[in-house]
Amino acid sequence: MANLLGALVGAAIDRQDGDSGIKGAIIGTMAEAMVRVMIPIAATYAIGWAVQFGARKAWQAATGTDPVNRETGALRS
Repeated sequence: MANLLGALVGAAIDRQDGDSGIKGAIIGTMAEAMVRVMIPIAATYAIGWAVQFGARKAWQAATGTDPVNRETGALRS
């Protein structure tokens, strides 16, 4: 059912040019499949970044120093 929605939207967009809509249906289905893959990857990245950012800020608050060298971006030893 979800693939059908992408195909219908793609076909409707492709028909605006006067085409048959087949190419748009295929592109719409492929775009929807790509969104299904990319959203979990983007969410995982965002959550990981937030955890890393929070850990860095907690470390900075506990020790008073930033564990990352601002000039090089490398961790301080």
